[in-house]
Amino acid sequence: MSLRIIFMGTPDFSVPTLQNLKQAGHEIVAVYSQPPRPAGRRGLDLTKSPVHQAAELLGIPVLTPLNFKAEEDRETFREFKADVAVVVAYGLLLPVAILEGTRLGCYNGHASLLPRWRGAAPIQRAIMAGDEKTGMIVMKMEKGLDTGPMALTKEVEITQTMTAGELHDKLMLVGARAMVEAMEKLEADDLPLTPQPEEGVLYAAKIDKGETRIDFSKPVRDVHNHIRGLSPFPGAWFVAEINGKPERIKVLASALGEGAGVAGELLDDALTVACGEGAVRLTRLQKAGGKPLDASDFLRGTALPKGTVLPVGSA
Repeated sequence: MSLRIIFMGTPDFSVPTLQNLKQAGHEIVAVYSQPPRPAGRRGLDLTKSPVHQAAELLGIPVLTPLNFKAEEDRETFREFKADVAVVVAYGLLLPVAILEGTRLGCYNGHASLLPRWRGAAPIQRAIMAGDEKTGMIVMKMEKGLDTGPMALTKEVEITQTMTAGELHDKLMLVGARAMVEAMEKLEADDLPLTPQPEEGVLYAAKIDKGETRIDFSKPVRDVHNHIRGLSPFPGAWFVAEINGKPERIKVLASALGEGAGVAGELLDDALTVACGEGAVRLTRLQKAGGKPLDASDFLRGTALPKGTVLPVGSA
């Protein structure tokens, strides 16, 4: 036996779940993804999403409606007569007509331990807040934003050096396995639902470019968490004067350093920067238009000597 599944997802994060459901023997009757977007240096080429491309390789029909406001799109969804819809980072809020458009409803794979970090950027926000654990939750969707009852939870440790990119890659595999397990239980009518706690609700707002600048006046752990929570994208950054001109430098990795000084002061010749409390060591950096480099390689081509005071900035 297998379920008739409509899969809804867009980025790389969603692809393993689609692939694993297919490998588990379920019938993926259709895939919904965000429409192709302009890409390339001039933005002239339309690029299909990672899920769109993966679905085509699997021979699954792909639909890319802008939204589900048109009754025609809603009717098309219902005509698949699916048992369930599986949603992983689709990128659209689904109307009730879609949430109720399959026999068993819609189940979402969400990258946090709900109700903490509902919303768009749970991976980044968990690291930036210094959380020591997160996870993947399979939940039955309802009209609210990530408010539905929980079906399955898999916890994941966040180490002190883990970046958002590393956590993303780990969670997408954990989430794929969790969704397959959840669908097996659903098919067997053995998937209990638990309402989310009313306490502990936090919202993971989308990362705004205005908050990506590093503020060295903050305590070192806040600075370190800020850097790794924004790595590799969009990237935390600071400004330094290079060859007489201010230049933005992205920091992709850091570590807790030693020493103290004026916030923003370079305490040695190895990019240890004084913070409001403690010091952070910048270990991987990237100039605009350049390649990511370890600190030692970066310093071979960029003079940032001990005693330099970087602008403190405002995160």
